[in-house]
Amino acid sequence: MVVDDLLPNLKLLEAKLSREYYEVIISQSGLDAIEKAKQFSPDIILLDIMMPGMDGFEVCRQLRANPALMHIPVIMITALSEKEDRVHGLEVGADDFLTKPVNDTALFARVRSLVRLKVMMDELRLRGMTSFDLGIDSTNPNLGSLSESKIMIIDDDAIQSNQLVVKLSSVNKNIKLLNKPENAVEEAIKGDYDLILISTQLISADGLRICSQLRSNEQTRNVSILIMVEETDTEALVKGLEMGINDYIVTPVDVNELVARVKTQVRRKKFQDALRSNYKTTASLAITDSLTGLYNRRYLDTHIENMLKEATEFKRPFSVMMLDMDNFKHVNDIDLGGYGHQVGDEVLKEFAARLLKNIRPSDLAVRYGGDEFTILLPGTEGESAKIVAERIRNNMENEAMKISAGSGELKQKVSIGIASRSPESSSAAELLKRADTALYKAKNGGRNRVELAE
Repeated sequence: MVVDDLLPNLKLLEAKLSREYYEVIISQSGLDAIEKAKQFSPDIILLDIMMPGMDGFEVCRQLRANPALMHIPVIMITALSEKEDRVHGLEVGADDFLTKPVNDTALFARVRSLVRLKVMMDELRLRGMTSFDLGIDSTNPNLGSLSESKIMIIDDDAIQSNQLVVKLSSVNKNIKLLNKPENAVEEAIKGDYDLILISTQLISADGLRICSQLRSNEQTRNVSILIMVEETDTEALVKGLEMGINDYIVTPVDVNELVARVKTQVRRKKFQDALRSNYKTTASLAITDSLTGLYNRRYLDTHIENMLKEATEFKRPFSVMMLDMDNFKHVNDIDLGGYGHQVGDEVLKEFAARLLKNIRPSDLAVRYGGDEFTILLPGTEGESAKIVAERIRNNMENEAMKISAGSGELKQKVSIGIASRSPESSSAAELLKRADTALYKAKNGGRNRVELAE
């Protein structure tokens, strides 16, 4: 979306962007821009500052205050060249600036870089949209607190680098200065930094090569990178943006602009980390049982197909064990003389722990549902699986569980059915059904037994 009150400016930018195959939305006022942002959710907004009514600063401020729009990158396009205006724009949430007349090379390099970042952020946010709530608000100033972040400066110019440390030390004491760039990647991996400030004017190394190495290394791929570049060095800036740097500042460095840009990048890094953490947590919740910590049936349905396919392809044995606790209702149901659901949960968790102690790391234990469990045993034929099942059954029969009610101890017996892959096994569903049939045979045969399907 391009926002400018002057139609010739709008048409010029629209034509340039359309030639590069972007879909362009135009707006001629601040209020209209906010409404169109809500309607179209653009990937990037090019925003003029000087507009009647609501200026670009206020538009940016309102965009950043709206949870649905706050992640859209904003490039301010202005005839203003004062550093105070740039700092003010950064403080209200702008991602970058372009000065009129707009240089096409710089424009497209910035647009591509910020759209790439937006796509990544959208993917993370989409993955994290679940009922699980991190309790983190990206508008919270603490999320991007400079004082809590780790910053590294890579610069072999002693005078300039020491000045940078002094400038940033007023808001952050956790700064590492690296005057020997050849150790930069190793130090970045070791230090787990939130932001790395790299000079493109290094004497003893190539600053952009260090940026490339950081981006290609799995452990430093997501660190925020801010480069220092000469204002006239458009080639270095474009290369940096293309390889994925997050931001830049021109030299000589203005202290207020430096602090504003560093703060913006630290906040973004922390928010991205929070989204990634949220995704990992919700992904884990999606495939594990919250009570026992074992895998759940959703994971089983996918994993058993893969394990059976591999076993069939390489003609290896494969067995499935179905386990069900005997008379568990008499533990769980107070009306039947049991202890209630709290003790029932204690028994389920202890049973899961015992299963893990009695199987191999390569085996897969699953809570199938309720008090029923499943174990997948790759590379194991029926008689060997029966030995494992008898070990589990004996453990449950002979070793009491500690509970928080009654006498403080409880013995819980278990019935187990086993089925093994045969040349006729056509599917995972058929194998599970055979194991379930064997389980019912164990139940009907008096419980506390192990039955092996034919």
